[in-house]
Amino acid sequence: MKMKRRGKHPSIEGKEKGEIFSLASAYHLTQRASQLGFDWPDLKGVLKKLDEELKEFQEAISMRNRKRIREELGDLFFVLVNISRFLRINPEKALRKTIEKFTSRFRYIEISLQKEGKTFHQSNLKEMDQLWEEAKRRRQRPSKGVLKTYFKTEQKCPDARRPKT
Repeated sequence: MKMKRRGKHPSIEGKEKGEIFSLASAYHLTQRASQLGFDWPDLKGVLKKLDEELKEFQEAISMRNRKRIREELGDLFFVLVNISRFLRINPEKALRKTIEKFTSRFRYIEISLQKEGKTFHQSNLKEMDQLWEEAKRRRQRPSKGVLKTYFKTEQKCPDARRPKT
């Protein structure tokens, strides 16, 4: 792991020990580590780490070692939270939005099936996937310049300030 290391600083441990949710805890932990100088110089380093962790996760799956799979899955979550910190996106809010999106699409499937007099068990994956895609099309997001626009308009997580390098 190639990270910058700056001078002497106090420990990064604090409220991360069971006092807050895991995503928020990981976010604050990586933020504190960054403030102490233990950070990648740019997003590319964190994305490289994501690739590394994904490969390790895939290896663990191929080995069918549940303990290692759980460990590598945790590492993936942690690096994704670190990416969210770099992008100044609150991971709790991002995940909450995805849950809302999933719930909305799933509800669309349910209502569509009910209109046809069907239950989930009377349907099949192909039909439900088609309905899922239909739900996505009904609520399409803009595609060009989304990230640039996001940084200009999205309210940043107040704890997302990284030290200037």
